[in-house]
Amino acid sequence: MSNKAFQLGMNAKLYKSSTLLDGDTDTPDTVTWSEIDNCKDLTLNMEKGESDVTTRANDGWRATAGTLKEASVEFEMQWQPGDTGFSSIRDAFLNDTEIAMLVFDGDVNENENQGLAANFVILNFSRNEPLEEAMTVNVTARPSSHIEWYVTNNE
Repeated sequence: MSNKAFQLGMNAKLYKSSTLLDGDTDTPDTVTWSEIDNCKDLTLNMEKGESDVTTRANDGWRATAGTLKEASVEFEMQWQPGDTGFSSIRDAFLNDTEIAMLVFDGDVNENENQGLAANFVILNFSRNEPLEEAMTVNVTARPSSHIEWYVTNNE
């Protein structure tokens, strides 16, 4: 395990693969990942649904059990149509196709880094055109298939 006291967000990485994950032959260990470096602030949202499992035995306390997990990834990119990462995200949105992505806390080639690996659908691709700033796009992606928490073990 890493013994760092903290990790900086600027060292986290967003990756894509031209091969979709299938859980059998195409797994996070076997596909080739390319960094999407045209990525600004990124948020990985993960939460669970909940079920009320309260009984009379809870002495007046409500009891809750976690149910299904869900995730979304939100990030901003510079509007750069010639950039391969940008084009992959844009095309996945426009063509209603999945894109394999890895939302990682570090380099995929280093041991004990971790994050969400899945095939994603792009649900938001909103262009921002501020008068005195570079054009950007806000992206929202949600896992659609072959979802897993991946930890590197490159030994």
